[in-house]
Amino acid sequence: MKRFLKKQWAFLAILLLIAVTGQAAGLPDFTELVKNNSPAVVNISTTQKITQSGSRLPHGLHQLPEGGPFEDFFRRFFDEEDGEPRSFETHSLGSGFVISSDGYIITNNHVIRDADEVIVRFSDRRELEAEVVGSDERSDLALLKVEAKNLPTLKQSSASQLKVGEWVLAIGSPFGFEHSATAGIVSALGRSLPEESYVPFIQTDVAINPGNSGGPLFNLTGEVVGINSQIYSRTGGFMGLSFAIPIDVAMEVVEQLKEKGQVARGWLGVVIQDVTRELAQSFGLGKPQGALVARVLADSPAAKGGIQVGDIILDFNGKPVPRSAALPPLVGRAEIGEMVGVQILRAGDEKTLKIKIGELPEKEAPQKTRKKPEHLFEKRLALEVADLSKKERAQLDVVSGVRVTKVEEGPAFEAGIQHGDIILSLNHTEIKDITEFKELAKKLPVGKPVPLLLQRGQTASFITITLPEGS
Repeated sequence: MKRFLKKQWAFLAILLLIAVTGQAAGLPDFTELVKNNSPAVVNISTTQKITQSGSRLPHGLHQLPEGGPFEDFFRRFFDEEDGEPRSFETHSLGSGFVISSDGYIITNNHVIRDADEVIVRFSDRRELEAEVVGSDERSDLALLKVEAKNLPTLKQSSASQLKVGEWVLAIGSPFGFEHSATAGIVSALGRSLPEESYVPFIQTDVAINPGNSGGPLFNLTGEVVGINSQIYSRTGGFMGLSFAIPIDVAMEVVEQLKEKGQVARGWLGVVIQDVTRELAQSFGLGKPQGALVARVLADSPAAKGGIQVGDIILDFNGKPVPRSAALPPLVGRAEIGEMVGVQILRAGDEKTLKIKIGELPEKEAPQKTRKKPEHLFEKRLALEVADLSKKERAQLDVVSGVRVTKVEEGPAFEAGIQHGDIILSLNHTEIKDITEFKELAKKLPVGKPVPLLLQRGQTASFITITLPEGS
């Protein structure tokens, strides 16, 4: 029995040894990568001078009884000097890396935003003041310049070569701990984030924390593939979702910042949305794909080129558009003034339009909303609508449509239509007034999703609405 147990233990030990050594052999060794590349990674510290006007008394203690026993005490304790403005400094930390031996350094825009002084600290303990050559808020990138020569630089590789699942490594200064290395894998590619539609982010599970921003993301061969930019977190700390700007996108921005100090992007002038399964069915698509045009801005390249509301953009300049998030980066990187082919699906037919790319404006004009005249209650949809006045149409920048004034339980409510929404089209037909809306509603099929274009606030989008059997 003892011999049997000894054999069993020996067998288990061999299996464990094989598992451990096999696993170790399959893991990458990052030591040389970190050693060779750390000298070109820098720590960036910024100083911002802030002037605060008025009192520094705690909230609720600004109105003290004049001449009272506590007035002098509180004013002395909180060092208030008759409400005079006070100046103080705030400091922040980030990372960056050298892209040319003559002193150009790349980092995130949010690292140096509003800074009065930017100091770059190298691994050899040198500290140099940096000039901000230019910055771009839309891509969250900034280009710095220090007066130095023969600086170590990093090699770069196109992020298009990355594959989901491959190892990547970050070097940066999380919480000020300089030249910290963390590793993980590529979790996804081409991610679109809210308010960041012009960057197809690299998603990783590399541990990124405050201070890592602006630092490099390496592949296993020690080449920079991205710039660590932000994390997704519900706590403020790392939760396994970090995002990096592809180096290809970053270097295009850098070239423009070097030349002009600012970035110009291509512009179509459309408001788009994703195609859901129901929308795909209602537009005659075999599967959800492309970018559905919910609005075409007046005098935009899209309007001049013939793009219409309800078109589904399937391909832009020879590159497929699998979902709406893929379109803005493609358009943004297109050359201004270039004629490009845009393949669309319209009323079930595919066609290619030639569009001359414009320049993305700084801001689009805000629009306002309001309400009023004649009302109509549509029983099949269980909602009430009203005509738009001329003033409302001008404020909303629409030429037609009806306003939703009441929604009861029924198909409209289940579709997500709300009071105040503007219904622009129903089942592929533009709505001029409540009379036309009533006629269209009568002809709606039952048991089948149909597209409805509505505008809510400043955003237009398609939804589907389905009438139940027997309605």
